[in-house]
Amino acid sequence: MNAGHTSKRSLRTIGSEVLVLVLSAFIYSFAFPGFMSGKGIPFIALVVLIPVFAVIRNASWKVVWAYGFLFEFVFYITFAYWLKGFHALAIILIPVIKGLEMILCFLALKAADSFFKRTGYFVQTVIWVAYAYLSENWFAGFPYGDIAYALYNFKPFVQIADITGIWGISFLAILPQPFLGRYLSDWLNGKSERFIPYVRKNIVFVALYLVLIIANLIYGGVKIAEWRGKEPDRVWDVVAVQHNHDSWKGGYTTYLHNFNNLRRLTLEAMAETDPDAVIWSETAFVPSIAWHTAYSVEGTGYEQTARLVDDFVSFAVGLGIPLITGNSEGVIADPSLPPILEDGSTNRMDYNTVILFDDGEIKETYRKQHLVPFTEYFPYEEELPWLYNLLLANDYNWWLQGTEPVVFDSDGVKFSTPICFEDVFGYLSAEFVANGADLIVNMSNDNWSKRVPAEMQHAAMGSMRAIETRKSVIRGTNSGITCLITPEGTIHDEMEPFAMGWKLYHVPVYTHESNADTFYVRHIDLFGHIAVYSSYALLAIGAVMKAVSFIMKKKAGK
Repeated sequence: MNAGHTSKRSLRTIGSEVLVLVLSAFIYSFAFPGFMSGKGIPFIALVVLIPVFAVIRNASWKVVWAYGFLFEFVFYITFAYWLKGFHALAIILIPVIKGLEMILCFLALKAADSFFKRTGYFVQTVIWVAYAYLSENWFAGFPYGDIAYALYNFKPFVQIADITGIWGISFLAILPQPFLGRYLSDWLNGKSERFIPYVRKNIVFVALYLVLIIANLIYGGVKIAEWRGKEPDRVWDVVAVQHNHDSWKGGYTTYLHNFNNLRRLTLEAMAETDPDAVIWSETAFVPSIAWHTAYSVEGTGYEQTARLVDDFVSFAVGLGIPLITGNSEGVIADPSLPPILEDGSTNRMDYNTVILFDDGEIKETYRKQHLVPFTEYFPYEEELPWLYNLLLANDYNWWLQGTEPVVFDSDGVKFSTPICFEDVFGYLSAEFVANGADLIVNMSNDNWSKRVPAEMQHAAMGSMRAIETRKSVIRGTNSGITCLITPEGTIHDEMEPFAMGWKLYHVPVYTHESNADTFYVRHIDLFGHIAVYSSYALLAIGAVMKAVSFIMKKKAGK
């Protein structure tokens, strides 16, 4: 590499930087579950960004923004290759959105390196964490690919999530990489001494980082031992049924086929076990039970669906235990009109919900709060009508958005049910626990991906929710990864993905009465907020210092 001055740069320099970024992005994806490794190679995440920070330091302002887009685009094309199973648009749309986000991040990282000559690597780390937080907290937020999730299987390292959420993990994973990237860039340009003198020159930082890492690993080891040795307040025996069918593929024939499989598998489980409850997956039973039990559809063409709902009710009543299932909740769209309109169509809108069905009725309903952007909702119909219509033309339909962190109660077991995409956001599970949940039951449909790595990436993120809240997580999915996750983040008893079956899980329940809420639950995403506001403050201070320095030099020149 050459120095970052425009006059000294060449096509060869730019070409080498582009190659480094593309290779780094490609290799970075291997840290996560993917086509290279079913569980991911976490060590990669701890070193692969070193050359990326070296490129940022070496690059000119004219190109660094484009480098940000390139790096993130290549990473998400590789990491989330399974998005093509979601929709043809998704495999382009998500990498483009993430690339546009990273433009701002790379510019901020470049500014930090320019403003802070000695401590820029620390500021860059704070900025990276702030970017990760901000990038998942807007309409199109997509937390998949955050560096913390690559380390999910490095258990001692990630236990700090019960204090900091994933943000502390990201901070510790990133911090040495801009430090080493700075050295690498200067060394390649002949501007730095050997490595040992560089370390000695920054011995305070190195020592503090080693203290943080050692303290983190000790804390992690203590917490793992604590939770593996802790006796639960009770054990909830629950059967999870995996029917292995994409619930998005609709129509009465499909609904009947899925119900018959769910019913058969459930009856098999009931014949061999004595569970406290049965769990089906997200939208496992699609026809709206609430709608069809509330309104008559005689003479409207929906009679078959209504009879299927009657069959479900009869079956669920006969179970004799609670049934928890995903279902579409139909509600009146226009209160001034009847449920069935004159033309035979329904005056109806739907929520994506989970219901607790017991004693012949729906006892409680949870409505999905964090909908999937572009496919389940799009709030910019008036501002971007062309995109809204394009999405509709590509078979996307909208759900109504729920607002309440509902806590179910089944025979004293208090649990909440983030639906699919919702459990990739730490704040939601924390809100459920803060509202009284002693257990997280995630209901997912990842069948559409047709890829085990996609399902494993999702499960890995779910393991962080267990650590953050110190609650057990039971994942009820239609095709994987159906499993139990204990409060130290260990994934147990995975069912074979993309196969029909059932499994009895003995779920340990830790109640609020015997276990206080974690720091993270009491202060949701506090460290993410600190990173954001610290980034703003540090960049502002750096800009002022840079301006003052420029003015002083100009005056001295006169």
